[in-house]
Amino acid sequence: MLIKREIEISNEEAQFLYGIKDENLEFIENLFGIEIFARGNLLTFKGENEKVEKAISLIYEILKFKGKKRSISKNDILLALGEFEKEEKEEKKIKEEEIFIDSKRKNVIPKTPKQKAYIKAIRKYDLVIGIGPAGTGKTYLAVACGIEAVKKGQFQRLILTRPALEAGERLGFLPGDLEEKIKPYLQPIYDALFDLLKYEELKRWQERRIIEIVPLAYMRGRTLSNAFIILDEGQNTTFAQMKMFLTRLGLDSKIVITGDITQIDYPLDSSTSGLVIIQKILKGIRGIKFIYFSNRDVVRHSLVKKIIDAYEKYYEKRDRDRNISKTEKGESK
Repeated sequence: MLIKREIEISNEEAQFLYGIKDENLEFIENLFGIEIFARGNLLTFKGENEKVEKAISLIYEILKFKGKKRSISKNDILLALGEFEKEEKEEKKIKEEEIFIDSKRKNVIPKTPKQKAYIKAIRKYDLVIGIGPAGTGKTYLAVACGIEAVKKGQFQRLILTRPALEAGERLGFLPGDLEEKIKPYLQPIYDALFDLLKYEELKRWQERRIIEIVPLAYMRGRTLSNAFIILDEGQNTTFAQMKMFLTRLGLDSKIVITGDITQIDYPLDSSTSGLVIIQKILKGIRGIKFIYFSNRDVVRHSLVKKIIDAYEKYYEKRDRDRNISKTEKGESK
């Protein structure tokens, strides 16, 4: 289908892009077999839909060179084309792991290669542990995979749980029934469900107990068969709680554990967190897969990634200062 598209760029970008007598635009025209008309900083594209879209994407890729180069050559254009095609292939590969929800959200597509690997692992292994910083989609993608699996008839139930640090004696002092007491601890799970499922469908699933949302403290003594089970905030489990949870796994069930080992809440620490310890205990066991996310996988507001980087630099400096202090004390002795 033939289309006509217009884009506007700055005067500086136009001067950088066009080349002598618009030779760069002519080169791009020949690459894609389309027509490009330039009037000042306004570009008009005519041609087949897919080719026009690719040419526009290429131009935006070329403009990334601005500031690094004074002018661009045909070789630069071909280099940008190679980068664009590489990104395009990666996007196609990522879409292969699309999660089909068919509800409030039609589908969920992973945004990074690591998210794709995570979805692939969840579909393949009976126990998957996703570890990484906030905003990497660990919980959201696990919930989406669980909904998809239940809708496909692979499991009868979707069970979601979190450790509530106050879920022991002090929980009783809070007002309301059990659901009202524990809901604040489980709100992030509800947020994911509300984003993925229509309200009526979620309510129906809860009434039929297809979806069950419970604090970890109430999992003791149960055997969970034919269920897709998600433990969120796994870093806040104790050694004993993690062992208890893992041994709930029944026949025809799958477990996904998510957590961020840099956000362990008091009174735990890295030596007592169940999530930290199982990395050593379960390492190398067949049927278990660890997926580690990094700051590159953060898909929240761009500031989140910067905040995480800033904290990491702070921790690195603090650890260096502590080591220097210990060394100096040792030498003084």
